[in-house]
Amino acid sequence: MTLDLDFTRSQFPAFSQPGLKGWAFFENAGGSYPCRQVVDRLTRFYTGNKVQPYYPYPASTRAGQLMDEAYRRIAEYMGADPLEVHFGPSTTQNIYVLANALRPLWDDGDEIIVSCQDHEANAGAWRRLGERGLNIVEWHVDPVTGVLDPEVLSRLFTDKTRMVAYPHCSNVIGHVNPVRKISEMARSRGVRTVVDGVGWAPHEIPDVKGLGADIYMFSAYKTFGPHLGVMYVERNLLEKMENQAHFFKKDSLRHKITPAGPDHAQVAAAAGMADYFDAIYAHHFPGEAEPPKRRDLLNRMFRDHEKGLLQPLLEFLTGREDVRIVGPNTPEDRAPIVSILPLEKTVGQVYEALTKYQLMTGMGHFYAVRPLKDMKLPTDPGVIRLSFVHYTSPEEVAQLIDGLKRAL
Repeated sequence: MTLDLDFTRSQFPAFSQPGLKGWAFFENAGGSYPCRQVVDRLTRFYTGNKVQPYYPYPASTRAGQLMDEAYRRIAEYMGADPLEVHFGPSTTQNIYVLANALRPLWDDGDEIIVSCQDHEANAGAWRRLGERGLNIVEWHVDPVTGVLDPEVLSRLFTDKTRMVAYPHCSNVIGHVNPVRKISEMARSRGVRTVVDGVGWAPHEIPDVKGLGADIYMFSAYKTFGPHLGVMYVERNLLEKMENQAHFFKKDSLRHKITPAGPDHAQVAAAAGMADYFDAIYAHHFPGEAEPPKRRDLLNRMFRDHEKGLLQPLLEFLTGREDVRIVGPNTPEDRAPIVSILPLEKTVGQVYEALTKYQLMTGMGHFYAVRPLKDMKLPTDPGVIRLSFVHYTSPEEVAQLIDGLKRAL
């Protein structure tokens, strides 16, 4: 099924804003536009239900119902139990809480493997456990391609390995890691897996059970939703974790790893992400289907559209001698996250020119300092990042290519 781009873009208020007219958005890896369904739910909650939830009076009861709906509907699309889905202020803070909740399960001298391809969100908190009795083992990227090799990982496992943390997709390299394969490798050795899905979830709604990771995290604000971090934690593992909430909530799976409590309005608004997927599914596919089936069909359609946009961009970049692509230069096993380094002009010069041509792109290291260091690439000023999602149009990609021609 071919994506109806006009219908899809009509679901995003940003595309009708006068101040954004003529601008092409290519910094989606930093945060996507929110869909109309999320904006509407957030507005309705703030205007009609912004009270303490779960009391018996109507506004409060409805507030709690709206929050519960978000847990349930996001869980359905992910193929998880609602009690396995948790909302926190950000992925970085979620991982910080998880690190503290997991540390009591391990003995001094135990090992955790942390990749060097990560955004620092899924690296820093785990590495700090090295100051609390654990040994941190680094899984380095290939210094040329930036890719993680599972065979290298297999040689890092020992009888003391307790966990491996790595990204589904790097937010600068763009290569998609084989999560299911790595999960099976780890599980066969009794090792837990923690996957940072921040880079990949905007391009494929995660099937957490199919991927096999014990913990999977992503950012709702990069998947068309409110500014929250979403984390899936496998229930058996969650039950073993040390409570991080108030002592009287230690037996509540919903609360034990969200110590500050959730943002009520934004949690309720997160259900709008599922509303959006429902609307796109209903417009493109006949008949009813359960959320996992909808997820699979939508994922295929989104990815086909993105690959069709990615191919001409990569062909343009690989055909030039004045720019380097950071990471693989083919669309296979790759997200539409393309980082580049100009070879005849400075990063700043090219970035400034792209902005003049009404191209919203990114510049910096994007907290992915470690992979850039492994590849011996400068972290200051870093790279130029060009990232898009399924609502991006062929005309916008053509605008980007034209802007790059002139800027380079």
